Amino acid sequence: MAKLKIHKDDKVVVIAGKDKGKEGRVLRALPTRERVIVERVAVAKKTQRPTQKNPQGGFAQIEQPIHVSNVKLICPKCGQPTRVSSRRDDDGKKIRVCKKCGKDID
Repeated sequence: MAKLKIHKDDKVVVIAGKDKGKEGRVLRALPTRERVIVERVAVAKKTQRPTQKNPQGGFAQIEQPIHVSNVKLICPKCGQPTRVSSRRDDDGKKIRVCKKCGKDID
């Protein structure tokens, strides 16, 4: 199983595709498919049948997964889109590190 350097609740910017330049928060990471779901990015309309909860039916807008290579993490410290490296701390725990400013992300 692949490990992603982008996790849930990270702020990211889209660097490729029809939504290039949009920023959003990662709602869900799908490591087996190497994809992430970002809020307000890659939105598709899905038809909904009338149900007891939603008797009107109609259209719902849902976010589609996009490949993790098409997004870059926005560093919480320097605020720039960056690549991510990792290092081990004193306890042996893995920590993500910003490639631009060198500060810890986690």
